[in-house]
Amino acid sequence: MSRTVVVSGGGTGIGLATARTFARDGDQVVLIGRRADVLDKAVAEVPGAVACPADLTDPQQVRRAAEFACDRFGAIDVIVNNAGGTGALEPALHSDEPLAEAAHDWALNFRLNVLTAVLLTEALRDHVASPGGRVLFLSSIAALRGSGSRAYASAKAGLHPYAFALARDLGPRGITVNLVAPGYIEETDIYAEPMPEERRRELIAETLTGRAGHPGDVAETLHWLASPAAAHITAQVIQVNGGAERGR
Repeated sequence: MSRTVVVSGGGTGIGLATARTFARDGDQVVLIGRRADVLDKAVAEVPGAVACPADLTDPQQVRRAAEFACDRFGAIDVIVNNAGGTGALEPALHSDEPLAEAAHDWALNFRLNVLTAVLLTEALRDHVASPGGRVLFLSSIAALRGSGSRAYASAKAGLHPYAFALARDLGPRGITVNLVAPGYIEETDIYAEPMPEERRRELIAETLTGRAGHPGDVAETLHWLASPAAAHITAQVIQVNGGAERGR
C-alpha cells in the first residue's frame, strides 16, 4: 500500500536520496525546502513526487506546508526531518564583536537544525498515521562526539531529547520516533566549499569500513526504520558512520 512521506530538505543530498528510496516502493513523497528551483529539479527526478517550497523556520510557512500535505493526501505516514546544515551556506556576520558573531552562529544553527524539525513535526503530529506512523530525525556524529562547529554539534544534539519525549507521547498511538546520525557523507551540499583532500582522507581513516558514506547509506537506514521490520524500535539513535564514532 502506498504511503505518504514528507521529506524536509528534500531537494539535494540525503533528502533527495531518501525521496528516491521511498518513491522506489511507490510511496507518495512530498518534498519541502526553501529553494523552489531546487525542488522543481528534484521532483523531475523522483516519480510522483510533489514540491512545497517553504522556509521551515517561519511558523506561517510551516502551517501552509502542513495544510498542503494534509489537504492533498490526508494522513502522513512518515516524516523525515532532514532540513538543516552548519550555516556555512548562509550569509555570514562579519563583526568586530566576538560575542555578536557567536550569538549569530549559535542562533543560526539552532534555527536551521532544531526549529525546522520541531515546527514541522508539531504541525503534522496530529496527522501522523495511527498506528504505524514514523517520525524520523537527521542527527549527526557531531552530536555524539562534538565537532569543529560547536554550534552545529550542539544543535543536532538538541534534537535528541525532543525526539525521545516525542517517542513517549506518540508510542501509545503506535507511532515510532527515531534519529539517524550520519558521519562523513559525500555528495551533499552541507559544506560551503569542497572538502580538502587531506581532511577527506582523515575522515575516511576514522571509519572501520575504510570508505566515506554516501546519501544512499542514510536513505536506506531511514527507509528501514520506516518499515514494518522496525516496528518495535523507537527512541533510538542509529549511527551511520562506518564505526567512525568509535574511532581508530
